[in-house]
Amino acid sequence: MTKRQQRLITWIFRVIAALIMLQTLFFKFTAAPESVYIFSKLGMEPWGRIGIGVLELVASILILIPRTIAFGALLGLGLMSGAIFFHLTRLGIVVQNDAGELFIYALLVFISCLILAVVYRAQLPGLFFKTKHDHL
Repeated sequence: MTKRQQRLITWIFRVIAALIMLQTLFFKFTAAPESVYIFSKLGMEPWGRIGIGVLELVASILILIPRTIAFGALLGLGLMSGAIFFHLTRLGIVVQNDAGELFIYALLVFISCLILAVVYRAQLPGLFFKTKHDHL
């Protein structure tokens, strides 16, 4: 696989993860009935809905910034792990007759973020520790 092909493939995963998370923000931040229902059922309304929305916004931005892809992917992995967990334990795969759409989106973001975290894992030490190649 050439560098160009690898860049294209990772861009696809970056766009999938960021777009899905960004698209759901409208529903979280406008208190759409579906979103309020989900977070009420989890006992996290409204603070959980708004807090998760802010974290998804941060994860999306970090995924789109080349230097912080891995950190955004890890944040996205954590967020989607929670979403998948709650779908499997409290919400069900199908929520309010959505045919499992939200669950599928969570899986797509999780898989995309997992791939990005693996591909860009070399970024992680640079985010937390100064390396000899960093400049002030």
